[in-house]
Amino acid sequence: MARAGLSTERLIQAGAELADEVGFDQVTVSAVARRFDVKVASLYSHLRGTHDLRTGIALLALAELADRAADAVAGRAGKDALTALANVYRDYAREHPGRYAAAQLRLDPAPAAASAGGRHAQLTRAILRGYHLPEPDQTHAVRLLGSVFHGYVSLELGGGFSHSAPDTEETWSRTMDALDALLRNWPHPR
Repeated sequence: MARAGLSTERLIQAGAELADEVGFDQVTVSAVARRFDVKVASLYSHLRGTHDLRTGIALLALAELADRAADAVAGRAGKDALTALANVYRDYAREHPGRYAAAQLRLDPAPAAASAGGRHAQLTRAILRGYHLPEPDQTHAVRLLGSVFHGYVSLELGGGFSHSAPDTEETWSRTMDALDALLRNWPHPR
């Protein structure tokens, strides 16, 4: 019988909190069991194993990010919407580094299809409609934005910009200016 008070959702939430504290790679079913002071076996009625736990954390992170992004870009357009979306990813990564790492987990096809990942693409495409990009350019732009946001955030979190001027806030702002200019002047295919 399952231990009273434990549920899949509660275990995933605890795993997400643990990921933010010690890093996503350190999250295991054993580590979560220690948090609840229970034996690992008592968690198997809720989770099949560490992969299942990590997948749950990734799905949670994707949903949290999508909710924040939807709220941030609502009623905005152009550079204002682009900056709002970018800031959601950056702020989330700063507040929840383990969950942000979890959001990058390569999911199996079924969980991926049911995840909020599609909402991220839809939100980005909604912003890009304001730049009047046709397909396949819109897909290229979605990939570019994701790469820039994730690359910058990952380098910043890893300390890659800590030892040089100018301040990262200035660089972030200039990066948003550059992305806006690029999207307004998207190159035509050769």
